[in-house]
Amino acid sequence: MRRRTVSGGGLEEVLDTLAAAAPAPAEAPAPAPAPAPAARRPDEFDFELPRGYLDDEGRTHRTGTMRLATARDELRPQIDLRVKENPAYLSVVLLSQVITRLGTITDVHAGVVERMYATDVAFLQDFYRRINSEGHTHAAVTCPLCQGSFEVDLSGERLGES
Repeated sequence: MRRRTVSGGGLEEVLDTLAAAAPAPAEAPAPAPAPAPAARRPDEFDFELPRGYLDDEGRTHRTGTMRLATARDELRPQIDLRVKENPAYLSVVLLSQVITRLGTITDVHAGVVERMYATDVAFLQDFYRRINSEGHTHAAVTCPLCQGSFEVDLSGERLGES
């Protein structure tokens, strides 16, 4: 184990700085600043579910984050007994591994995905395919009326929500 030494002069400077920044005892303490939102990793994509997941307390969770899949993510469900018994369960296990957040839920497991509405699971399957095969959430579309071409974001943002 490596020890770190602190010189007396360095410690005094830190204590002086803290004492100068501390409010006077007669003042009411300032409210704590809101925690900064966690920075999203470059391999994560935000989404918004069409219906939303209803948890046990009755709260609906619509927004979430999905990360890019690794080879291990794709291989692990192949040895899962639930998938061996029912191959359709593969997408449930796979989605539960790559969804990093669903509303305030950070522990997204197969049980959570099982209880999602079918429309949300279908949305997540398409979202998974899009970000892992194309690397983004945009799709080129053509207007059926004017034949104009444009790009839409399929992540479920309010305008042009998928």
